[in-house]
Amino acid sequence: MDRAHEREPSGGASSAASQAGAVARAEVRKLSECGQIVLVLQGGGALGAYQAGVYQAMQEAGIEPDWVIGTSIGAINASLVCGNAPTERLEKLEMFWSRVGRAPALDAFLGLSPPGVGLPSLVTLTTGVARFFRPNPLAFLGPDMRLSAETAGFYSTSPLAETLNELVDFERIECGGPRLTVGAANVRTSEMRYFDSRETKLDARHVMASGALPPAFPAIRIDGELYWDGGILSNTPTEAVFDDNPRRNSLVFAVHIWNPTGPEPETIREVLNRQKDIQYSSRAVSQIRRQRQIHRLRHYIAELAARVPEDERRSALVREMASYGCLTQMHVVRLLAPRLDGEDHTKDIDFSRAGIRSRWAAGYKDMCRVLKEAPWEADVDPLEGFYLHEMQPETTHMI
Repeated sequence: MDRAHEREPSGGASSAASQAGAVARAEVRKLSECGQIVLVLQGGGALGAYQAGVYQAMQEAGIEPDWVIGTSIGAINASLVCGNAPTERLEKLEMFWSRVGRAPALDAFLGLSPPGVGLPSLVTLTTGVARFFRPNPLAFLGPDMRLSAETAGFYSTSPLAETLNELVDFERIECGGPRLTVGAANVRTSEMRYFDSRETKLDARHVMASGALPPAFPAIRIDGELYWDGGILSNTPTEAVFDDNPRRNSLVFAVHIWNPTGPEPETIREVLNRQKDIQYSSRAVSQIRRQRQIHRLRHYIAELAARVPEDERRSALVREMASYGCLTQMHVVRLLAPRLDGEDHTKDIDFSRAGIRSRWAAGYKDMCRVLKEAPWEADVDPLEGFYLHEMQPETTHMI
C-alpha cells in the first residue's frame, strides 16, 4: 500500500493524526492503570483492513498491547503485530494489505463495470487473491471428487503460507513481545481451540487454521487433528480473555467488523448482506450480557467472603467457595466498523484498493476518537466488574 509520506495513515486519513497521537500519548500512563491491554480482532476477510487502521492509531499513540487475540483475518493481523518488532509492524501490515489488494490496473478496469453487475467479486471468486489464495482446479470437477482432507477446499491457501512465513517472525512470538492467541474449530469434535503462544509454539499453520473457512479453504492439520476457521464457532474471541486464568484487570479493545444491528432487508441482496452480518457478529451481545452477570457474581462472592468470620475462612469448603470470587475489573471498548456506501454481501472479498484504503482509514479515525474520549476513565460501579463502552460507527464513503 503506497504511503505519501513516512507516517501518513493508510487510506489518506487527515493530518489530525499527529494531534490525535499527541493527545493519546498523554493518556498512555492512565491506560496502564487499567491492567493488561488486550486487542481482540474478529474474522471477516477484506473487512480486516479496518483492524490495521485501529492498530496504527494505537502504535502512534505509543500503546503496546500485552495480548492480541484473533480469528481468521484477525489472526493474520494479530500475527503481523506480535511477530514483528514495534518499529516494523505497520510496515508489515501495509505490505500484507498491499499484496492482497487487487493490482491497480485491474482495479481501475473493474471500477468501470456498471453498479450491481458484481464483476469485481466474480474476478475474486474465479482467480483468487494474490499472495492469499488461488483456485483449486480439482475441487471444481464436482462435489463428489475425491480430495485429501488437507486439500478439500475450492481454493489453496499455500500462497498465504508463503506470505506469513515472509512477513511474520514466529520465533519472535515465542521469545517475547505481546502474547498471541488464535482461535480455530476442531473438525472432528466441533470444539473451539485457542492456540496460545503462552502454551504452544505457534507457526504459520496455526494462523492458517484460524482462517480455513470451509468450503472455500481446506482444513489445516495440527498434531494429527484437522482445524477450520474459528469463526464458524466463535468469530468474536473475547471469551478467551474472560475465561483466562489467572484473571487480570484488563482494558480490552474488541474490534468488530461485522455489524450486529442493521436495517430490515427488502431485497435478496440486502438479505444476503444482513444474514452475513448476523452470522459473523457471532453472539457478541449475548457473550457480553453473560460476562456482565458472571463478573458481578464474582464480585459479590469476594465481598461476601470478606464478611465471613476469620476462623470459618480457614475451612476447605469456605476457601473453595471464596475461590470463585475475584475483584478484577474489565473495561471492554467495542469498536464497530462502519458500512461503506454501496457495500453488499460480497464486502468480505472486496480486496479493491479503494475498499482497503477506506476501511483502514475508518479504523484509524475511530481508534483516534476512542483514545481521545477515553471512556474507561468514567466513574463506574466497583461491584460491576465488567464495563462495556460502545463506540457507534458512522457511514463511511469510499476514498
